[in-house]
Amino acid sequence: MNKKALDTPILISLVLGNMIGTGIYLLPASLAAYGSISLIAWIYTSIGALFLALTFAHLNKRFTKTGGPYVFCKEAYGRFIGFIVAYIYWFSNMASIAGIAVASIGYLGFLTPILNANQSVYSPHLVLIIELAIVWTFAAINMIGIHTAGVTQLVLTIIKITPLILITVIGVSHVNLQNIFPLTHPEGSSFQAISAAATLTFWAYIGLETATVPAENTEGAKPIYIATVFGTLATGIIYILSSFVIMGMIPLAQLAHSQFPFAEAGVMLFGGSAAIVIALCAFISGVGALNASTLVQGQIVFAAARDGLFPKRFSELSKHDVPIAGQLLSTIIISLLLCLTISAKLMTQFNTIILFAGVLTLLTYLLTALAELKLIGFSNLFKKKMNIIPILASAYAFWMILSFDLKTLLVSFIIAACCVPFYFIFIRK
Repeated sequence: MNKKALDTPILISLVLGNMIGTGIYLLPASLAAYGSISLIAWIYTSIGALFLALTFAHLNKRFTKTGGPYVFCKEAYGRFIGFIVAYIYWFSNMASIAGIAVASIGYLGFLTPILNANQSVYSPHLVLIIELAIVWTFAAINMIGIHTAGVTQLVLTIIKITPLILITVIGVSHVNLQNIFPLTHPEGSSFQAISAAATLTFWAYIGLETATVPAENTEGAKPIYIATVFGTLATGIIYILSSFVIMGMIPLAQLAHSQFPFAEAGVMLFGGSAAIVIALCAFISGVGALNASTLVQGQIVFAAARDGLFPKRFSELSKHDVPIAGQLLSTIIISLLLCLTISAKLMTQFNTIILFAGVLTLLTYLLTALAELKLIGFSNLFKKKMNIIPILASAYAFWMILSFDLKTLLVSFIIAACCVPFYFIFIRK
């Protein structure tokens, strides 16, 4: 393993880049259906994500090995639970990549009507072809070498956050507070609206653990800790402020039907030409997150295969420290997922994918937070104030899981349960 392949700036860009993808560029439109009270969901989710980030960073100090959540859970619970976590985390990551690809193409719809799901000439099959091309392009970049993927991520991250910061800083003077206050929500209680909105905002935090996954390709636990905690905190600030500005600039009724809210805000602030630049930056933001997730997916399969929990072939590395077999298998499965979820409405496909990705990721996060509690031990749990963090992280992950609808939970748990017979028939033997 090349321990200098991913230094601190690249690790920070991986964390920022994996979280700040298409989510923030599309979610203001999805959240508009829940009213302006969805801004509270951003705050709750940001706090919960920070607890999770601190938990992951502390676990990485215990076990600075490639694999992230899989390694932490295997060390805490043993091989069986470790295998289940690796399987769930792997599938959630692949679903995230599929969702990112869908949303990235959504912003290109601002440039041409054939990619705009709100236009009659929209072509879902052409969209599928472009999605597949993007997924395979970044798989190829990651197979060239992990350092190449890291440098690519650093450049893409700088490009992607620039329009978010610009619109937030300049757009704040164009905010109409009447679009936000008093806080509105659909029929039902405020708590129900916040919980439902939080199932979507959580999608934007998937990837907070990214720096812990390729641990053996880094300079150690300290830069991973810095990248995980700082990256999550910075991401939360960007999310909350930019969403507040977008909701304040665009009335909720109009925002709910927008496929590219930040580009529309760009039209209001800078005119049509600048909006095109923002749409392109949003697309780059999406593929930047896709690049980071693609790096992670190969490392998950490699770590599990090295421990004998995946076929041995997936533990083989190229001369550039890349698990080629794992990358190829993951990319094939992602391609199948995109084909199976193709829809005449892009947002329908996007929402379907991110809900399943959210539940599977939350299962991984919950088991990881509980692993930290198990490693601490009940007798030592209340001896240090910092031990409250994994407790709060576990509570947050559990609350978030319960916030999803029954159908999404059922399908997600069926997907998770499918790995159990495979383990007992093939792996344990």
